[in-house]
Amino acid sequence: MDRFLGIVDQLRDEGGCAWDRAQTLDSLKDSFIEECYEVIDSIDTGDIDHHMEELGDLLLHICLQSRIRKEEGAFVFNDVVERIAEKLIRRHPHVFGDAPAEDPVTALKSWESMKAEEKKETRESVLDGVPRQLPALHRAQRLQGRAARVGFDWDKVENVVDKIDEELEETKSALVEGDSDKLKDEIGDLLFAVVNLSRFQNISSEDALSGTIGKFISRFQYVEKKIKEEGRKLSDCSLDEMEHYWQESKSLED
Repeated sequence: MDRFLGIVDQLRDEGGCAWDRAQTLDSLKDSFIEECYEVIDSIDTGDIDHHMEELGDLLLHICLQSRIRKEEGAFVFNDVVERIAEKLIRRHPHVFGDAPAEDPVTALKSWESMKAEEKKETRESVLDGVPRQLPALHRAQRLQGRAARVGFDWDKVENVVDKIDEELEETKSALVEGDSDKLKDEIGDLLFAVVNLSRFQNISSEDALSGTIGKFISRFQYVEKKIKEEGRKLSDCSLDEMEHYWQESKSLED
């Protein structure tokens, strides 16, 4: 680790890399988010070597941001490590203390309880602390979960489904009215209700949609492949012709 930190220092020092020296915390934000998604993608694909490489890229960002803060006189990388080490010990009294927690559910409740205790003096709302930069589906599910923990939740799944039906009808009405602003609001309400169903059933809405996107890509690429084998372009085909291969692709999945 010392070797790696030394390399990062050399990149930022006078005579180092012009690009690395020019970076700021703001300029790194987009690529940091991209690296996080690339780590997730490497996990999903099961490519171990790629996963290792992407974790390294993510670590570079953490060290580079720490170096920038060091230049500002704020903190150094070791402070980051010490802070998380202290947090892990503090929030795991069942491991580093005498508190009992014999199963994952109890351990998670203990963690959340201690986290809430630590944050209560700095948060005015139970919804505070959910990053605004999260993907919309993920953020919605996190916020819904926060509200549910204090009792603001449906009693049973049927109520959630009824809410989806209600929002769908309102979306249809807005579509008929032709009011684009209202339609946008209603589509948002509908999506929020569907995410609530995922949360209520302990399903990640992000994972659910990602799975559907994967199926769409696979099926559409099958359509492209079959049309290309016929020596034609998609633009030359009718919707019925493309639908035929789409359904054929679906049948091959069963």
